[in-house]
Amino acid sequence: MKYGVNLHDGCFNNGVHNTAITVAFLVPYDSLLEEACEMYCRAANMFKMTKNWSAAGNAFCKAARLHLQLQNKHDCATSFIDAGNAYKKSDPNEAIKCLNASIDIYTDMGRFTIAAKHHISVAEILESDLVDIEKAIAHYEQAADYYKGEESNSSANKCLLKVGAYCAQLEQYQKAIEIYEQVGASTMDNPLLKYSAKEYFFKASLCHFIVDELNAKIAVEKYEEMFPAFSDSRECKLLKKLLEAHEEQNSEAFTEAVKDFDSISRLDQWHTTLLLRIKKTIQGDEGDLK
Repeated sequence: MKYGVNLHDGCFNNGVHNTAITVAFLVPYDSLLEEACEMYCRAANMFKMTKNWSAAGNAFCKAARLHLQLQNKHDCATSFIDAGNAYKKSDPNEAIKCLNASIDIYTDMGRFTIAAKHHISVAEILESDLVDIEKAIAHYEQAADYYKGEESNSSANKCLLKVGAYCAQLEQYQKAIEIYEQVGASTMDNPLLKYSAKEYFFKASLCHFIVDELNAKIAVEKYEEMFPAFSDSRECKLLKKLLEAHEEQNSEAFTEAVKDFDSISRLDQWHTTLLLRIKKTIQGDEGDLK
């Protein structure tokens, strides 16, 4: 065991002389490290109280490294997460480094569900603060893989849907289609989730539509066969109207169909973007949905 030296002044009285001597007490090195960890954590929390986020993150990082020396993996990962949360408010890149360090520890410990949660945290920083969508996608995909391995299929699907949405925006349509079909198939037999399946098949159909009109027709027929409730949905009826308008190269009919749908079920920015891309493939189209 390693030891450190703690010096104290002692005074002994033999009745004639007072002799001051220094006595060295040996203190276990691990105890000194543990005490240093506590001091860094206390300092970090003081910095948090004054909103000095960089200093707080730095102090938590130092505590994490000391925990690593002590081989306290759980405490080390926790300190890295605390550091990452502090750095989120001042330095996104440092936050990602700290969260990645915690992820490495949790995966090494076999704590894949916790690792997945922090992959999502990294992805959220990448998409909102650094706007690095490609890297965000990679973290969402890794989180989905870990959740699947732990049989947390609902959490895995949430991550995959984020990936699908971004892939469609980046014009990676085939990958988006595969994700929406996979999630749609996994939810359509679940009594609590089956009503969401029509939305996923709708999104997959729009991605097909951008690539090729015939592909979209075939896909819609396939989804109706897979999930009969899709046939009666407003989404499926809209798709058929859009396919008909596109085949006739009728941009006005296309726009009118979209407006009718939007008047009852508001279309978000993602749907609007894809619908505009489809509409632009109609000859003579001006490229809007007004």
